[in-house]
Amino acid sequence: MRIRVEYAGQRQHTCSMIPPRWLRRQLTTAATIGVCVLLCAIIIVRRHDKSRNHYLSPELMNHAIKPTLGQDSLLTRQESTRLCRQHGFPTYGKARKVYDLVLFSTELDWLEIRLNTLASYVDYFVVIESPTTFTNKPKPLILQQNWNRFEKYHEKMIYMVVQDPVVSTRHWDHEDFFRNALLQEVFPSLVGTHKEAHKGDVLLTSDMDEIIRPGVALLLRYCDFPSRLTLRTHFYYYSFQWYHHGEQWAHPDATIFGGTIANTLAPNDLRQGLLGPGLLPFAALSRWWNRATLWNAGWHCSSCFATIEEMRTKMQSFSHQPWNTAGNRDSRVMMSRVRNGLDLFGREGEIYDRFEHNEDVPEYILRQNGESGKFKYLLNRDGEDAGFEDWNVTSNAD
Repeated sequence: MRIRVEYAGQRQHTCSMIPPRWLRRQLTTAATIGVCVLLCAIIIVRRHDKSRNHYLSPELMNHAIKPTLGQDSLLTRQESTRLCRQHGFPTYGKARKVYDLVLFSTELDWLEIRLNTLASYVDYFVVIESPTTFTNKPKPLILQQNWNRFEKYHEKMIYMVVQDPVVSTRHWDHEDFFRNALLQEVFPSLVGTHKEAHKGDVLLTSDMDEIIRPGVALLLRYCDFPSRLTLRTHFYYYSFQWYHHGEQWAHPDATIFGGTIANTLAPNDLRQGLLGPGLLPFAALSRWWNRATLWNAGWHCSSCFATIEEMRTKMQSFSHQPWNTAGNRDSRVMMSRVRNGLDLFGREGEIYDRFEHNEDVPEYILRQNGESGKFKYLLNRDGEDAGFEDWNVTSNAD
């Protein structure tokens, strides 16, 4: 398009709205570069998204790798390199410790199972207990009272009683405090001791009923994984007889100790997917970029208790208080739901598939049950008592 400009009826000059050739070349070049950058960004993001998912090998799922306990490491450099590459991780490159951080309420059996399953693979078990529940009700210090039961593992256990200073009617605020206390209350007390954490060490954050496979602990020790690693676990209810219908459970979680408490992702932030330390935009970018998932990483057995009384105690203690109703606490209702694989709280859409003769169970449970019949309730909920050891006492009390 051209525009004529005339003065006093005489054409003076013609101006063009088409940019000069040199400018057109620059705009074309800039547009080409912009498209290339955008395409490269899309490719990088897609490749990164694909690289986020890792799957535990059958070798580790079947406990085929046993640690060779040596002076400096569980695995040789060659073994650890092969293991990490097999699962899509680079090797970390130097020795580091693994800390298993877990809250304790009443779960003595599960602590026993945890210690016997992971003691050869984990450096320290960080366990805190409180004289109050998440609902701020008083409770006995059960682990403290039964401390001698775990004497074999005392050297590996870092145990602390923590008081709850939170003033809030919101139960989740108390749970958030206790979970973060696993890092913020315990780790400063380790400075200057042989149990002190150093930059690069592994922090595994779990609930007591979430247990990783031993081989996963080897991956955490030797492999260079992102600072937000979700460990997907097979989700059971009541026992390893009832499998939760749906996707694998999205916990526990693993992260890296940053050298100081301030530079380390707090356990509750990790578990809830909240922003970590740093300025807001960089923290948001880090949360998105530095995350991955490892599937088939272990077991989550919810409401897997030996007694009705312990199951009631959990109902009265945990943060989901709307589910803590008189009807749900009724022993006969609980018995029927556990025996028949129905939801403990009567929720619609919660479906459990029955597994017959399930052997994908922590080895310690199978061994103890085979030797002495112990942990029967974790393998079979059939029968009139649904595996509850206090059924007669509880039923008579009701």
